[in-house]
Amino acid sequence: MVVDVDICGLKVGDEHPVRLMGVINLSRESFYKGSVVDTDSLLDVAHKMIDDGATIIDLGARSTWPLADPITKEVECGRLLPALELLKDNVDAVISVDTVFADIAEKAIENGADVVNDVAGFATDGGMLDVVAEHGCPAVVMAAGKLPGDPLGMDAIMHSLDDILIRSEERGIDTDQLILDPAIGKWVPEKSAMYDLETIDQFERLKIFEKPLLAAISRKSFIGDLLDKPATERLYGSLAAAAIVVQKGAHIIRTHDVAETSDVVQIAAAIRSRQPVVEENGFEVSVLDIPYPDDAALSMRNMGVTGTGSKIMKNKTVSRVLRISNITTTEALIIKQEILARGGDAALERDAVSHEVEKTDVIVIGTLLQVRKLADKLECQARNLPLISKMIKDALNQESDIEFRYLRQS
Repeated sequence: MVVDVDICGLKVGDEHPVRLMGVINLSRESFYKGSVVDTDSLLDVAHKMIDDGATIIDLGARSTWPLADPITKEVECGRLLPALELLKDNVDAVISVDTVFADIAEKAIENGADVVNDVAGFATDGGMLDVVAEHGCPAVVMAAGKLPGDPLGMDAIMHSLDDILIRSEERGIDTDQLILDPAIGKWVPEKSAMYDLETIDQFERLKIFEKPLLAAISRKSFIGDLLDKPATERLYGSLAAAAIVVQKGAHIIRTHDVAETSDVVQIAAAIRSRQPVVEENGFEVSVLDIPYPDDAALSMRNMGVTGTGSKIMKNKTVSRVLRISNITTTEALIIKQEILARGGDAALERDAVSHEVEKTDVIVIGTLLQVRKLADKLECQARNLPLISKMIKDALNQESDIEFRYLRQS
């Protein structure tokens, strides 16, 4: 299914340009002091962002930085509403308000805001679900459990967003009007840079939800951790990350640096390939690219497959190709025989079949379920096959080992 939604008159989705959300920050407590805008320059900053390519303006009056000094809701409202009053009839853009509180969101909507951006994913203030449902307004929802951004790892992010969508649908919200944010950034102390690296690397997993996807990566802490640079010097790192998430499917990029991000986003979007989809006579056939079994289970559950059925079938939907090197031809032929017996296949050099060579490589092709069953079978065989079994299992385990995949030796 192709994502194609209308957000307050702005077309967002796979067949539309990647949209830029310009950040107007009214919070002096922000981690990035250079982004703070005062009232006198508010309109000039907004007009400049729109001229540079922003189609959404995100107005925030409370810093979401975990180390920021706390402020009251009265202070947040006192900053937000006057700024909103200045913007609402003077800019040609969708206006989003960044708040986690239902009463502030409601006042903002009544005063001209188009979209609610809730970094708590409806978790901080349960009343936010009612506000969004009653007003029928679009909302950005960020992955969250008990706290904004607290899911650790992409599996946890996927589970969190799925839960938010379920709760929203139960409350009567049109979930096609929800924009998903996977919570990149150091939202909780235990969230190290490797979790953000995994989220960016696996950003395409979010496409399984078939919703608009937002990436808020501008000058985030993981860039500082990798480059050892303060927020003021993280522009180029932000642009590199933006290019990757756009290529992997992001529809909206939230940024402090609209002009600099615009060209990067356009090139990355041009490189991104389109999903094969054929529609005719009310039917649709689409090619799904699902490399992770849990995502396959999620896709099946969303179309009505039972939880038990999706668990049984998820490892049948994902294929793996393994290369096993420098084994004897006898071992290679046993591997081929065993994977064929499980519905997969294996390729080895021609001379190995007739035992004209002593050693060979073999390429094993099968679903994840078939490959795992092969490894279990080899564990009980002779020669070096028990060792090969262990190595296959270790290689498969490395796929889900976040430290192996993203921690580098300095």
